[in-house]
Amino acid sequence: MKKVLYILFIGISIQNVSGQDLKPEYQKFVKSFVDNVKNDRKEAVAAAIKYPLRRENPIPSIKNKAEFVKRYTEIFDAKLKAEISKSDPAKDWSEVGWRGIMLNQGTMWMDTDGKVFSINYQSKVESDLKNKLIASEKNKLHPSIAKFKAPEVILETSKFRVRIDDLGNDNYRYASWSIKQSMSEKPDLIITNGKWFRDGTGGNNHYDFKKGNFLYQCYITVLGTKDSAPANLTIYQNGKEILNQDAKIVPR
Repeated sequence: MKKVLYILFIGISIQNVSGQDLKPEYQKFVKSFVDNVKNDRKEAVAAAIKYPLRRENPIPSIKNKAEFVKRYTEIFDAKLKAEISKSDPAKDWSEVGWRGIMLNQGTMWMDTDGKVFSINYQSKVESDLKNKLIASEKNKLHPSIAKFKAPEVILETSKFRVRIDDLGNDNYRYASWSIKQSMSEKPDLIITNGKWFRDGTGGNNHYDFKKGNFLYQCYITVLGTKDSAPANLTIYQNGKEILNQDAKIVPR
């Protein structure tokens, strides 16, 4: 996966981030989490999750504890449970500044309150489910946009609905409608050959789409302030900003 879970499933790239030794007070809740996973205490693990827990598009996010327990085995297969169960809180978990606490190279992230906010792993069950959901989603779209490699994100501003899909080979497609229209209708605008950019190491990212003298930028906020909008659509004409609207990310 090019974008680790995420971006539903929004992910966090940490190749160039140096972790710090985990403080003893953090090791305590990490050890408790590891023990709960090792012993399949689903309710206890569910209590340590920060909701909603995003999964890779188009797999729906997990909204609450009850849903997490129901979908537990979709995520925690033998491989992931083994990685967590064998981990040493002092050696395999590290604090990465304001970003949080990570397992190994970012398989999982916790905040400093002991809540898991990102699981950058996909089991075979989730992979199969993703493929099934993509096939179903394609059947519901207007034929002009029904072909793509993978869905990226759907944004809604006060005026527009924007859908971004991965066409493969670093080529992304932008399609937009009036907010009152359905995605089964023909889009008002389609732009291909878009590019994706990582903004730093915190998971924030954006897409650029160019058409003539217009530039359409879609920003996705993974780590921001409590007042940050989940996303933003900005449009430029000849380098001058002509539209700037906050957007929500449509859950699947």
